[in-house]
Amino acid sequence: MSEFDPSRDVSTEIAAWLTYLGAERRMSAKTVDCYRRDVCQFLRFLAEHLGGAATLKQLAKLAPADVRAFMAARRSEGVGSRSLMRTLAGIRSFTRFLERKGKGKIAALTAVRAPKVPKTLPKPLAVSAAVRITSTDLREGEAREEWIIARDAAVLALLYGSGLRLSEALGLKRSDARPNSETMVVTGKGRKKRMVPILPQVAKAIHDYVALCPFELKQDGPLFVGARGAALSPRVVQLAMARLRGALGLADSATPHALRHSFATHLLARGGDLRAIQELLGHASLSTTQIYTAVDTERLLEVYASAHPRAR
Repeated sequence: MSEFDPSRDVSTEIAAWLTYLGAERRMSAKTVDCYRRDVCQFLRFLAEHLGGAATLKQLAKLAPADVRAFMAARRSEGVGSRSLMRTLAGIRSFTRFLERKGKGKIAALTAVRAPKVPKTLPKPLAVSAAVRITSTDLREGEAREEWIIARDAAVLALLYGSGLRLSEALGLKRSDARPNSETMVVTGKGRKKRMVPILPQVAKAIHDYVALCPFELKQDGPLFVGARGAALSPRVVQLAMARLRGALGLADSATPHALRHSFATHLLARGGDLRAIQELLGHASLSTTQIYTAVDTERLLEVYASAHPRAR
């Protein structure tokens, strides 16, 4: 599709909406940019579909058939259900913003159902594999500097030992890792802060990395740095995890995020309270955390089917 310039009234509202998402909804810059792209894709389609850049009045007059035509066009470009669902969520966010400002009710978006996305359960690692991945023993003999191996182990230990997202671990400042502290405050989605426990093994992994790191880690600077001293890239951790996955013969689903899944699943399996796990993970809704009850039940049924004499 060709580039386009939105109509002046729509362009003004997009700018106000993006500011609202970042300032009031406290969405990350990356999420805001994704939403911006989603709306721009829709407006680009409408520019060709309607024969010109859509105005606010034209948006209010859209029919469900116009939205379905957009979805069909995206499908023809190879866009899957999950991506299309996210795109519609971004567009609906913009139209709800317009409605709250009295710019007209855009009923066409609410009249069209989002595509169905099959539910996928997280795939946690076995306890033994998770423990091995978060230690340095598995990487002994690698042609890498000792501090880098210690750094990767510390990051992965935080993901499994404290249930952090990779972005949360890499967003930590040096000042966040307080000596002899059993807890740490992390900043999660929507810039919401939460307190997480730091196990002695995790604290030791962080201490070992800091002691070996050849760079000066300033208190207001990143805790985890790359080979040149700048903030560590998520891709570096993903590649380290891929090497460890290969060494242990694990499936491709054994990613850094799988360690966070493992944290939740293993806690639940040992009697952890679901609401407490919700707080530890930083989930806004309990329904998000409840997916781990399905994972745990699935595992119990697997054990039953493989071990019970009458199940064979």
